[in-house]
Amino acid sequence: MFQYPERQLFAETVAQDVAFGPHNLGLPQDEVDRRIESSLSRVGLDLSTVGDKSPFELSGGQQRRVAFAGVLAMEPEVLVLDEPMAGLDPAARRDFLELIDRLHRDGLTVVMVSHSMDDLANCCDRIVVMNEGAVFAEGTPAQVFAHADELKSAAL
Repeated sequence: MFQYPERQLFAETVAQDVAFGPHNLGLPQDEVDRRIESSLSRVGLDLSTVGDKSPFELSGGQQRRVAFAGVLAMEPEVLVLDEPMAGLDPAARRDFLELIDRLHRDGLTVVMVSHSMDDLANCCDRIVVMNEGAVFAEGTPAQVFAHADELKSAAL
């Protein structure tokens, strides 16, 4: 999912947008419908409330949830997120961190790129710190952040 996932929205309705991926997999309509409802529910949206609306009528936070639902409708084994909390207010940021944590607890592998050390410290099992294209540090949040001086000296 991109840094500003709401920019990936394109369909006339929320349901059509979420259905795009499963339709392209050639899934039967009943499975597509199940995935639409399930993925919207997982991100805290109700199909009967938002399904027939244009995604562009929704708030920014709701648009981001719709984009997230579109990815989840593909039922990926690994979810790769690029700065998923970029531009969110503190309440929306907290909601998305809780969503990501819930997905991870449900068994989904989540890989997240972020410049927010607070977000990473609070929601990751493992952290890989990159610097100038190379691995600078790797381990649990406690292991990585135990070397705060080294991270600061590398401007990380």
